[in-house]
Formats: sequence, structure tokens, C-alpha cells
Amino acid sequence: MTELARPARTLAIDIGGTRLKALVVGTDGGPVSKKVVRPTPSDRNPESVLRVLTEMIAGMGSFDRVSVGFPGVIARSTVRTAKNLGSAWEGLNLEEALERITSRPVRVANDADVQGLAVVEGRGVELVITLGTGMGSALFVEGMLLPNLELGQHLFKGNETYDDRIGKQALERVGKEEWNRRLFEVVACLEATFSYRMLFIGGGNASKIVSDLPVNVRKVSNDAGLVGGIRLWEGSSSRGA
Repeated sequence: MTELARPARTLAIDIGGTRLKALVVGTDGGPVSKKVVRPTPSDRNPESVLRVLTEMIAGMGSFDRVSVGFPGVIARSTVRTAKNLGSAWEGLNLEEALERITSRPVRVANDADVQGLAVVEGRGVELVITLGTGMGSALFVEGMLLPNLELGQHLFKGNETYDDRIGKQALERVGKEEWNRRLFEVVACLEATFSYRMLFIGGGNASKIVSDLPVNVRKVSNDAGLVGGIRLWEGSSSRGA
């Protein structure tokens, strides 16, 4: 197969508060490169993160387009909020910035939204949460996405937000057993609020879950946040308004 005839390859990037990940995938979601993972720079500023991403991308081979999951609100390719990265990101057109780096077309969406695009089944109400630096969230109804649902910033208990209760700092502070208890408290609250058919739990800290989950709650691969980027190219409905 010639280079021109082969199926499109997507460079999938996941920007997190703790790690940066990149992988080139084919149209079926299968990897066509090795996954590259680097720590997020300690200052978390756009310049530092984009510099590391440039270094990561340099050795990843050929690709035709770029999909990015970002931990914040994205509105028409521009960062509106990025609580776990810092206010320096606000107002940055991330698509344009990465198009300059890659010389390829780029699409950007909230990271939990991208993960959800990879795992939802398209039936009824489906909720996705990601457990990492904070708690990401995405809501789907009959397969349609409500973009930029930032549940992590909402108050959950007293003056504590969901991020405060089950984010990375809470896990490190209270330990795995108490964190698991808090997580199940959060799951019960989310079910009562959304009456979801299925809740999908992803993110790096999903591996810390030690108790059996309810039948309508499912852990998903952390790589879903990369594979879901393919679906950003299937239409405009999955992108931030």
C-alpha cells in the first residue's frame, strides 16, 4: 500500500496534570507507534508543556491529523479553563498552537469527553469519570455528548469539591482504603443525580480501586483517552461549543 493510499493515521495526545501521553493510531484504533509518556513539566505552563510535546512527537513517525484530550473546558478550540494546569492556559487556541508544531490539522476536546467517545455504548444515559490529578467527567445521552461537564469543580461535601475528595492529592493524603470509601460515596451520589444506565471509570488512578463495583459501573482502559481521539474526526457534534 502506498503512503497516499493507506488509511489516515491519528496522533492522539492526552495532556494531563501529571503525565503527557502520545500514540499514533490507525482508523481501527490500533497502535501504529509506541506509546510515549513523559511527566508533565512541574510549572505546567503552556510553553513548557508544548516544548515537551514537540520533543515527544519528533520520534513518532508519520501521521495525518492530531487529536488532543485536554483537562479543562474547551470552547471552539480555545482553552476556557484549566484548573489542574493553571490560569496561564486560559485563552490559548490550543488547536492553532499544535498545528504550528505538527503542520497537521488538529482537533481538541475535554479529556474526559475524549475518553467517553471511546467507551460509551450509545444507549440511554452514560456517565464517564476519570480519576487522575482531579476528577474528569463526561455525560452522554443516547450516544450524544454534552461537552465540558466539569463535575470535579462542583461542591460535593461541605466546602470540598469532587476534586478535593477523590483527586490525586486526596489519595496521597488519606490513603487507598479511605480514598476507595470516598469514591464509592461519590459513585452513589452520581447515580442518584444522573440515574445513569452505565458509569465508566477511567484515568490513571482507576487502578487503585480495590472493591467490587456495582453491575452498572465499569472500569475502562486508561488508553481510551487516546483511542477516543479518532472520533473527534467523525463530525463536529463531539467538540466543545
